[in-house]
Amino acid sequence: MKYLIEFVERGDIEKSTVFPHLKCSTDEAGILQVMVRRYITGQEDSGVLELLQECFGAEEYGYLARLNHIKNLLELGWITQQSFTPLKISEACTLELLNATVTLSTPLLRLLELGSLEMTLPETKPYEDHLEYLQDQFFRIELYQKISTVRHQGNEQSLSIHRLQHKLELLEKRIGERIAQTTTEIALEKYIRDSELEGKEEVIFLALLKEEYNAGDSSLREMTALIDLISTDEYDRIRNRSLLEEGSKLLSDEIIDYEEMLNPFGGISRAFYIVDEVLQNIMHPQKKKKVHKLKLDMLIKEQDIFELVDPRTSLDDVVLNPSTRKVLDNLMHQMDKQVVQRLVSWGIKTKQQGVDARIIFYGPPGTGKTMTAYSLAKSLKRQVLSFDCSKILSMYVGESEKNVRKIFDTYKELTEKTKTEPILMLNEADQFLSARSSGTGGSAEQMHNQMQNIFLEQIEAFRGVLIATTNLLENIDSAFSRRFNYKIEFKRPDRDQRRVLWEKMLPKNAPFEEEFDVNTLSEYNLSGGQINLIIKNTAFAVATMEEPKFTVQAFVEEIEKEKRGTFDSEKSMGFLKG
Repeated sequence: MKYLIEFVERGDIEKSTVFPHLKCSTDEAGILQVMVRRYITGQEDSGVLELLQECFGAEEYGYLARLNHIKNLLELGWITQQSFTPLKISEACTLELLNATVTLSTPLLRLLELGSLEMTLPETKPYEDHLEYLQDQFFRIELYQKISTVRHQGNEQSLSIHRLQHKLELLEKRIGERIAQTTTEIALEKYIRDSELEGKEEVIFLALLKEEYNAGDSSLREMTALIDLISTDEYDRIRNRSLLEEGSKLLSDEIIDYEEMLNPFGGISRAFYIVDEVLQNIMHPQKKKKVHKLKLDMLIKEQDIFELVDPRTSLDDVVLNPSTRKVLDNLMHQMDKQVVQRLVSWGIKTKQQGVDARIIFYGPPGTGKTMTAYSLAKSLKRQVLSFDCSKILSMYVGESEKNVRKIFDTYKELTEKTKTEPILMLNEADQFLSARSSGTGGSAEQMHNQMQNIFLEQIEAFRGVLIATTNLLENIDSAFSRRFNYKIEFKRPDRDQRRVLWEKMLPKNAPFEEEFDVNTLSEYNLSGGQINLIIKNTAFAVATMEEPKFTVQAFVEEIEKEKRGTFDSEKSMGFLKG
């Protein structure tokens, strides 16, 4: 502590060992000297007003002219404000500091302890293994984080930020020199080189890798935090967003990926992570996977149960009743990894990896149950394994019970082989979910009951996300109802929602009559599926005209046909009429 004692006792403060490092005036160093004396006698905080009065006297308000010393010491980083809402120094009025409370900063205390803040790096020598290299790279990310924090405090010109940038430059130079001397291959360095990651892309990648190793609070995974890490100002932040958007190198080359989550303000935020295959090769370079990760679409071709769906629309593309949308948003929120981790820590859940949810979408045909299931999967960044339950009896005559198990066994087998977690979707699951009979009927009835019992067992044991769609919730057996933790109703759209649906589905480049009014069409009580079908059939009719033009009357004619039931709403949309 000789440097601290010397600084406190030195009468001519300019001759103290640490003074050249302070880069401040003699008066400002005098203020620090008073604060240090207080600090070592147990007074950690100092009010600016009484501090200035002690240093420069209270007569004729002369101490007010010295407020700029406090501001400069704050900007240099030698003192900090003690407040839950500290002022942003670059924007603060000097007079605002008069009644503030300040304390010595950690860099100043370290300077007083060591006598210097110059970074002394060990002798440059080759890396012995990839862990040494990781240690240097993670220290590099820590410096980026510290610089970002100082910038957020508005101290862009502070001495501390210049010291941190100098440390960063020295460290990056040293990493380069050590790599040049290293003869053994470093897996991480090779991957960065082979992937041709440029400066800012490399920093983002290393920051996410640091999160994987540290298993911290994951705050550095968020887009805003990653952008701040590599940006110097607001313009830079806007420009750097492109590095984490669709089409960027990191995402296009499948180096990183992201999950979308509901934030506390109701918006969607992205949490980024390094994809598993890249992570495996870097974190365990000696352990080569014996089996290649199989693609789900390749395995689907080898079975006849599921259809694989890669969703193209997100929940933002779906027109839903507000109450339905609210429940879905809440569901999305509860499926956040952060929420799951909290539940595990509270003892509510017993496993941290993966999310379990058994969901029923119920409502009239054409209300968007299937499309919403796909859109939910898109928002969760999952594929969908879809099974049409209406075919279970016709496809497997005499073996229905056996093949109920086969649905779930095949799903489990596919997920284990591909190391993925697609959503299992059971379309038109009415016969699976309907109330069981008393069992006094014939063999068909007994087979149906047995099939449902097996289905009940499989639902109970299911791990993952399952969505079942049905038209009538009131017919569901109470035993099934208890097994589903989310039951979400899909109502027929009201007039405003129908107008939005018409506007979304009407062909954009088609010719319309001048007086065409979509509000007239929205008055008809139709489901989204009916609107889609009517538009397709109207388009076929209009396309055959010599001078094709979409009119309200043409749509009304198709609407009347739909109302009279002249064609089946379940038929393929846009079929040719005989």
